[in-house]
Amino acid sequence: MAERVEASVEEGENTIEERRIGTMWELEQKLDQSMDEEANKLKNMYREKGLSMLMLLRLSFQSLGIVYGDLGTSPLYVFYNTFPDGIKDSEDVIGALSLIIYSLLLIPLIKYVFIVCKANDNGQGGTLAIYSLLCRHAKVKLIPNQQRSDEDLTTYSRTLVAEGSFAAKTKKWLESKESRKRALLFVVLLGTCMMIGDGILTPAISVLSATGGIKLSSPKISSDVVVVMSIVILVGLFSMQHYGTDKVGWLFAPIVFIWFLFIGATGIYNICKHDTRVLKAFSPTYVYLYFKRRGRDGWISLGGILLSITGTEALYADIAYFPLLAIQLAFTFFVFPCLLLAYCGQAAYLVNNKEHYNDAFYASIPRSVYWPMFVVATGAAIVGSQAAISGTYSIIKQAVSHGCFPRVKIVHTSKEFLRQIYCPDINWMLMLGCIAVTASFKNQSQIGNAYGTAVVLVMLVTTLLMVLTMLLVWRCHWILVLIFAFLSLVVELSYFSAVLLKINQGGWVPLIIAAISLLVMSVWQYATVKKYEFEMHSKVSMSWILGLGPSLGLVRVPGIGLVYTELASGVPHIFSHLITNLPAIHSVVVFVCVKYLPVFTVPEEERFLVKRIGPKKFRMFRCVARSTQERRRFRKQTVN
Repeated sequence: MAERVEASVEEGENTIEERRIGTMWELEQKLDQSMDEEANKLKNMYREKGLSMLMLLRLSFQSLGIVYGDLGTSPLYVFYNTFPDGIKDSEDVIGALSLIIYSLLLIPLIKYVFIVCKANDNGQGGTLAIYSLLCRHAKVKLIPNQQRSDEDLTTYSRTLVAEGSFAAKTKKWLESKESRKRALLFVVLLGTCMMIGDGILTPAISVLSATGGIKLSSPKISSDVVVVMSIVILVGLFSMQHYGTDKVGWLFAPIVFIWFLFIGATGIYNICKHDTRVLKAFSPTYVYLYFKRRGRDGWISLGGILLSITGTEALYADIAYFPLLAIQLAFTFFVFPCLLLAYCGQAAYLVNNKEHYNDAFYASIPRSVYWPMFVVATGAAIVGSQAAISGTYSIIKQAVSHGCFPRVKIVHTSKEFLRQIYCPDINWMLMLGCIAVTASFKNQSQIGNAYGTAVVLVMLVTTLLMVLTMLLVWRCHWILVLIFAFLSLVVELSYFSAVLLKINQGGWVPLIIAAISLLVMSVWQYATVKKYEFEMHSKVSMSWILGLGPSLGLVRVPGIGLVYTELASGVPHIFSHLITNLPAIHSVVVFVCVKYLPVFTVPEEERFLVKRIGPKKFRMFRCVARSTQERRRFRKQTVN
């Protein structure tokens, strides 16, 4: 009997405790409501301006100087890296050309320009942009600070998946375990770190390859002199970055435009003069014959063929700087045809001049235009570096927004074009890395091996993330997703297996760069999560604040007091410390939270949400400033 009474009393106490907790929770919700209503009022106030045809053509022209310089300078070094030990059979040249043609067709044109580039985060490209899309369509973000009000942002686009569909099952599978979320973030950060390595290696190989052409007309010049020339050019290139993408684009675009015209015209000249039979390389049969004839050597040579599509990953990261349509027009109708003509022309020359395998580009140029071509090639190589540099700025900004990188200064260099940015700290770090790589290797072959490793790993990461994007964001049928994944992985894994054989010949460099970058990002992301968890677990109860009365137990003096917090809801622990240690507090208290969202930009009209906390007499408010962790510091000359 006594046990029953005791059990009954304990049950009654538990019921009372549950009711008390429930009442306190209801009180908390009533006095500190979410900002869904305020966010909904601001929704769709922002409208992005359309582009006229004239502006579109202007941006297409400018994109040549920012986006396509890297891809456009690949003809400088592709055949040398494909045949580092010489050409034994002229048919091998045609086979290599066939591989280059179909690599350009499948990877840059079809996969990236017309498929991957559509997976952008309001114009932002790169692996972290895809991660932003996935975070909005599935609960895979490791910091659980998403709120309903975030979805009311104009730029916070998302689609719902049907229950029971393959996409819904994939979403549930991803969300079910913390380890899967961490694995996804690791893959994303790996691709990001490889892209940072790309930003270091691209300027080094582009400039070194271009300046190396001077040895053809002046054989007495030593390699050390070429390296010093390259370093001087690199210092000049990075010193120009603070002028901004718009000005640099206008300066570089004419150089790249002339470059593409030159290599296209030279290609036509060489095809007509040396051997028109190289055009049969458009038949995929020669790819099969190439591997059948060369065997293992042919497979290893894929590491050189891969360099023909380097710059593609930078193209995707650089779409933040220009509209997608401008980039598609420039590549499809100008860049792609010129590149095909350039490679066909070099192949035609090599068929009859196999001994010039190590300097095919400059050797195939007519003597009458050698020096003008050398000057333009050097200029184009400098521009080629711009694509990787601009892409690195873009992905660093995204990493900062996701709490995966230390906050660095980000300068917006144009008021007219929102996405054009410059990162001073990152700029000088890239410059030092480029100088170190150029001075250490002094050889474009080893730098090419390192470059290829970085590029193919970024492409593999992009393919894996695109599979999830096609399922969760685009809601494509699983058969279409399977076809895309199969075709992409067959090509990219083939290239990956080839670059693995060259790890000890320079391929280790991007792995070291990626390992250092990954360590920094992982530590910073871990600390960010722990900091947020501490803030959440140490929130001050609203019932405790109500118990203090409208004066909060202090003297309320005229003025507005701002209390910074990482929390978008609840009262931070630091506030209890303030009111127990200060003799007075302002008559109006505002809790300010700067919340970083997984979107590229937050429209000005939708950045601030303000709501009262607690009863009116307490005069406490919350202000949530929604941001993307960017610092809008425009140049003086760009301000009207």
